[in-house]
Amino acid sequence: MKSMIAQELEAKGAVAPVAFEVTFADGTRYRNREEPPRFSILFRNRAVEWGIAAFGHVGILEGYFDGDIDVEGDLRAAFQTGMCNGFDATNPLVTGRNRWHEFRRSNAGREQAKANARAHYGLGTAFYRLWLDDPLMMYTCAYWKEGTRSLEEAQTNKIEYVCRKVRLGAGESVVDIGCGFGGFMFHAAERYDISATGVNTTTEQIAWVDEEIRRRRLGHRLNVVEADFRDTCGPFDKVISIGVLEHAGRDQLKAVVNAHADFLKPGGLGMLHFIGHVGRRDTEFFIREHVFPGGWIPSLADVIVAMEDCGLEVVDIENLRRHYALTLDVWAERFDRNWDRIHALDPDKFNERFRRIWRAYLIGCAEMFRSPAQQTHLFQIVFSKGNIAEKSYPMSRAFLYRGESGSRS
Repeated sequence: MKSMIAQELEAKGAVAPVAFEVTFADGTRYRNREEPPRFSILFRNRAVEWGIAAFGHVGILEGYFDGDIDVEGDLRAAFQTGMCNGFDATNPLVTGRNRWHEFRRSNAGREQAKANARAHYGLGTAFYRLWLDDPLMMYTCAYWKEGTRSLEEAQTNKIEYVCRKVRLGAGESVVDIGCGFGGFMFHAAERYDISATGVNTTTEQIAWVDEEIRRRRLGHRLNVVEADFRDTCGPFDKVISIGVLEHAGRDQLKAVVNAHADFLKPGGLGMLHFIGHVGRRDTEFFIREHVFPGGWIPSLADVIVAMEDCGLEVVDIENLRRHYALTLDVWAERFDRNWDRIHALDPDKFNERFRRIWRAYLIGCAEMFRSPAQQTHLFQIVFSKGNIAEKSYPMSRAFLYRGESGSRS
């Protein structure tokens, strides 16, 4: 079995961009080149080698999560190596596990969709506060225009960018679908004098946002509703959807996009900010199984078709892939720097296995957005309900960048 894995590693190692070393359970070693390795992989038992033979990169990751594999050195370089030489490709066994996951954890039912959301987003405000921006706690891609110096500034940039894109104005009503910790609503209410309703399915986030609304004495302008994203209220002048579509689920894309249309008044504008694939392909299994149960990354083409079928006009599309890599870099650095404090919150929940899964998630996703071999992007789509006219939306993008120093990245 070791020889089978060794042959695969030799083939991949020959074209790897960096030097690495593998130590097998019997003590034998493989090094792909003579120079000092950027990272080293240590197999602690023979069983994990069978897992790699069966499940490829998923077997390595799950062995790492379980402590049967250790990775020493640069974990980022390990992900770069796997992505550049195709070692992250799926196989029939992984495809089968992905389909079984869909059967068990599908978002088709509202009860399971809620459980899926809470499994990730219900980990507690104290946990997220230790590595997200302060105080908005935006858990989505930031906007790193030239001159941006911090995650906090980049997330404020993102909110302002979204507000400009949908032409947000005083007195308008806004729905923030999947409002998270309420950062967008709080900023927009104070800066643009709007009223907003947050819709969220995660009980823990709802409780925190509701309390924060009361603490800020914004109950006359803001409220939050615990509901599935397919349930609608309103309609509203503007629809904001930041990081929601990835949680629609494999077969629920049309239903969730249709809900976005139902939330919006005729002639209104909305923003759809989501991770999307170029082309149709399975979402990475380890992310679905260990990080975002039930999650599904849709193709850009399918999203556009669904929007058109639901009576929404696509006004503008922008790809912010590079911005997400930078955002994840900061999250990963803060997660590592604050790990002792995270662990102390709940040592049983935030244990070593949790740490390894989340490091792989944050660092691996950053490299996914960087890798030229990947086709995963971050899209912002501005849309309208009914066709826009010259009077209802500017004829160029110039209005987005007035008042900014330098050009956007």
